[in-house]
Amino acid sequence: MTLAALTAIYFVHLAAAISPGPAVLLAARTSLREGFLRGTWLAVGIGLGACIWAAAALFGLAVLFRVAPALLSVLKLVGAAYLLYLAFKMWRHAPEPLETDLPRLPRERSALRLVWLGISTQLANPKPAVFFGTIFLTFIPPHAPLWAYFVILCMVFFNDAGWNVVVARIFSLERTRTAYLNLKTVIERVFGGLLALLGLKLALT
Repeated sequence: MTLAALTAIYFVHLAAAISPGPAVLLAARTSLREGFLRGTWLAVGIGLGACIWAAAALFGLAVLFRVAPALLSVLKLVGAAYLLYLAFKMWRHAPEPLETDLPRLPRERSALRLVWLGISTQLANPKPAVFFGTIFLTFIPPHAPLWAYFVILCMVFFNDAGWNVVVARIFSLERTRTAYLNLKTVIERVFGGLLALLGLKLALT
């Protein structure tokens, strides 16, 4: 496994990680509503979810989809339903006032729950499954050593978690937050609408 191969894998995945999707939308929304710390915990979950897909691809996900293509269709429908559910919740609660005081991780939004939300959002989205099961694997030599797999998984976590931490930081800034509070209902429904469109696109393609 050469440095050039690892570099190629890093940048190909980085491009996928920064492309807009449900994970980025949720990182932005969480940070707007609840601050940078909560957005960071969500980003950790997003990174772990990406690692699960990457590990599955490294150890046979592409083969499984070729043997049972219907599995991918089922996965897409389940993922679309989950995204539509999140979109419905955002739309429904958009007019509710937001508490401007940010207490430290209340029980209903604990660090563990935010990490799990990030993981489940990634696992419900077949886009990473398709990426890791196709494009991603083409950059990995057939007989790569185990240490290379470990390095690759670390890069995947760094890219996905790191990018969403950046998103969380941008959307947790006071100026951004003030603008959000002034336009909360509109912004929440825009986020919800975008998630709904992603879910519909997922179900119909």
